[in-house]
Amino acid sequence: MTFPVIGMVGGGQLARMTHEAGIPLGVKFKLLSDAPTDSAAQVAGDVVVGDYRDLDTLRRFAQGCDVITFDHEHVPTEHLHALEADGIPVRPGPRALVHAQDKGVMRARLTEIGAPCPRHRIVSDPADVARFAAEGEGFPVVLKTVRGGYDGKGVWIVRSAADAVEPFRAGVPVLAEEKVAFARELAANVVRSPHGQAVAYPVVESIQVDGVCDTVIAPAPGLDPKLSTHAQQLALKIAEELDVIGHLAVELFEVRTGDGSGDGTKVLVNELAMRPHNSGHWTQDGAITSQFANHVRAVLDLPLGDPRPRVRWTVMANVLGGDYPDMYAAYLHCMARDPGLKIHMYGKDVKPGRKVGHVNTYGDDLADVRERASHAAGYLRGTITE
Repeated sequence: MTFPVIGMVGGGQLARMTHEAGIPLGVKFKLLSDAPTDSAAQVAGDVVVGDYRDLDTLRRFAQGCDVITFDHEHVPTEHLHALEADGIPVRPGPRALVHAQDKGVMRARLTEIGAPCPRHRIVSDPADVARFAAEGEGFPVVLKTVRGGYDGKGVWIVRSAADAVEPFRAGVPVLAEEKVAFARELAANVVRSPHGQAVAYPVVESIQVDGVCDTVIAPAPGLDPKLSTHAQQLALKIAEELDVIGHLAVELFEVRTGDGSGDGTKVLVNELAMRPHNSGHWTQDGAITSQFANHVRAVLDLPLGDPRPRVRWTVMANVLGGDYPDMYAAYLHCMARDPGLKIHMYGKDVKPGRKVGHVNTYGDDLADVRERASHAAGYLRGTITE
């Protein structure tokens, strides 16, 4: 009996958890990792250490793989086209993935297909930023380098032309966007297979702290059912129009409409990610089929699993590194206090502000579920001591 080999480019925690999801299926993983100590490299059996930016390295790595997928969007687009020309299935393919790699390309394509977005355009220098601001409601505006940003990196909120110098120093195009006065951030996660089957998870609320995801609540509390359905349909449409294969996270702004009294809301597309995503980590314990399991199924063109939640509420809280490095010692307290707690650690060295794991809690009482997740994440980090 022959089982397929998935080639995963990237050795971070997303690759680690995707590998874990493939184990029950007997699926084999081959990993291209930056270092042997990377999160996924610690658990995968077949690890190649190399530079994903080097085409020859990618070609050698792809030998013996039935399909190539990713835990990040940074592989050069032209290299992925070369792999496809070699006859290697790449999922998502470069024509789709470029929309997660290049924010300028993403905004242009989303506008073309009618997806609601903040006002935006590529700007050439600080004076052009001032013109962009004047075309709308003035400063502040948001500037983003079109490639390479994540977790708040490569993003600036500028309040004058003088503030807009730094983004242009990187020497890459800069995208200007209006600063949206949003009520909260949401995420719509969907998975699509090569033959067009697609599933949608419940829309979640994503709470950010200093540009980094802190907490995810599934489903988003108080979200109008019609708007929830609209957000799911929008994400499914984007996946189809961009020909995404695998998991797609559509990060959204929920914006009040009308007179601002809260009588109505709409959504605007913020970002896209074509891989398992932080806003979907809750699915490991809160959904019938996790985002990782469905990503594996999708890239292998297997029938997709049921995305429905198992329980009324699931809350994911990221565990960030702090000044307390011995997180294992905190397990005794956390597990004794909450036998239903699920801890997922990434095998990373603890550094202040670094994502080193997450916890999932679930139940019927949202306030209780949130408190349990917050307490566990805080105790693991060392900011809560009792």
